[in-house]
Amino acid sequence: MVAIIRSGGIMLAGSEKKTVGEFLLDRLMEEGITEIFGIPGDYNFSLLDTIERYDGIRFINGRNELNAGYSADGYARVKGMAALITTFGVGEMSACNAVAGAYSENVPIIHIVGSPKSAEQKGKKLLHHTLMDGNYDVFRKVYEQISGYTAIVTPENAEMEIPRAIRIARETKKPVYIMVAIDLVPKQIISHKLPEPGPEKTNEHALKAALRHIQEMLGNSRQTAALVDMAVLRHNLSESVQALVEQYHIPAASLMQGKSGFDETHPQYIGMYGGAFGSDEVRTIIEEADCIIAAGLLQSDMNLSKYTAKLDPLKMIIIQPDSVQVGQAQYMNIKAEDLLKELRSIEYRQEELFTVSFPYEELQGEPGEPIAASSYYPRFQKMLREDDIVVVETGTFTYGMSQVRLPHGADYIGQGGWQSIGYAAPAAFGASMAAPDRRVVLFTGDGSLQLTFQEISSMLENGCKPIIFVLNNKGYTIEKILNVQTDEQKYNQIPVWQYTKLPDLFNVEAFTAEVRTNSDLETAIMKAGEECAERLCLIELLVEDPMDAPEYLNRLRSFLEEQKQQAEK
Repeated sequence: MVAIIRSGGIMLAGSEKKTVGEFLLDRLMEEGITEIFGIPGDYNFSLLDTIERYDGIRFINGRNELNAGYSADGYARVKGMAALITTFGVGEMSACNAVAGAYSENVPIIHIVGSPKSAEQKGKKLLHHTLMDGNYDVFRKVYEQISGYTAIVTPENAEMEIPRAIRIARETKKPVYIMVAIDLVPKQIISHKLPEPGPEKTNEHALKAALRHIQEMLGNSRQTAALVDMAVLRHNLSESVQALVEQYHIPAASLMQGKSGFDETHPQYIGMYGGAFGSDEVRTIIEEADCIIAAGLLQSDMNLSKYTAKLDPLKMIIIQPDSVQVGQAQYMNIKAEDLLKELRSIEYRQEELFTVSFPYEELQGEPGEPIAASSYYPRFQKMLREDDIVVVETGTFTYGMSQVRLPHGADYIGQGGWQSIGYAAPAAFGASMAAPDRRVVLFTGDGSLQLTFQEISSMLENGCKPIIFVLNNKGYTIEKILNVQTDEQKYNQIPVWQYTKLPDLFNVEAFTAEVRTNSDLETAIMKAGEECAERLCLIELLVEDPMDAPEYLNRLRSFLEEQKQQAEK
């Protein structure tokens, strides 16, 4: 039978029926997915062959499954959803950490696993890439713990299971797992004409009760403030939250895991709330407010700054995607978009706005002085442009870049909760593939990059042109700061690399620079701004003091030292 290529998939001559593989790709394309990350393996060949014949989606070959998972995560944060293909057993287990991170961070990834032939699975054959026990469901059960849904797809259930899995990923913002045997991918689906369930609706009675309670709380509030967190980003609530903040004329702060969820150039934005470690001005405004509207609040140790945050739950209106908590009362089955819309009908306006200072507004350090956290963060803030995608690695950059004021339209990508070292470089690759017309700026550390530097090869192979800053501070500085029990730990040391030589390893020309002084950095930033339109740029920051850190981290270190002293008394 002749295959006829058409936009959006393959249609077989003389038949309107789709194969399992084609049906899957059609559904992914409907979600805006045009690239699928992964690694080839002999149990996913039929999936990859289907992609090669498919018009509109291409396979992006990573350097390993872990990195491909990270890349899918970065892609999903920009486009809303991503897809990942691995092979059975060895492949899916290598991707586990990345998928668990996506679950922790509420990032929807469709993880597709190619498995052995269905007859061999039924016969419990002892095949390679298995545990040699005939159990072909063991890895899916592992993924049950780190996925919003798991499914074993066949021609008989594909029309039901594939849309269901994708819908769950879309609604819950969690990764989902789809396993399909290599011999079933090219089989035609058996159509059942099953209707897709409609979206869940807001409970109007609960909504009205919540609005009455909120109106009462606002009526007693002379000073109200807003906090913006991760769920605002994941559920596309930024515009609705900003409209409410503008109408109420109240100050708004972000939390560490919600950075870029509110326009940081907005006159009502006051910075990041970081408990005892962040800005004292922001802390005073938030903690002394009579009422706090907390949109998408995640009460993690990272967001609450080792639980030094003093947020009175009785003063809070906590808006979640499907519920709202007002003081101690919980109102369920309320869609956040509906609540935010109705809140604008409440007449409330705060007259006074607060004037705050931002940490990196003024350049620090003389041109000839060695670079340090106090001098390079203000220069990073100055160099960022509107609509940049800023990708930040776990480590000292996580804390320092959280204080950088982003330009209008910029997106911020970082693992504030999962914090898997090495995440950022592959995530930057995924973001570059998701938005080829936007500038991607990656901030990573020397230790982190040594884990996943291979994806620089993927960037170069696919024509990506990010600007990469590598902070060479002679090891795992973040771990040295957090460990107040011992000094000079050997396990926090790493081999010395020449990071500017990495593009040479991949035999592709790139712009590179080593910087030691503030003037070196300014020159490199200016040059990278010119060169990034044509090629990848890599700037290595050589810092003299391996314990140099931003103020937020210095405060955290002092807090940990005080805790240690208290414990020793």
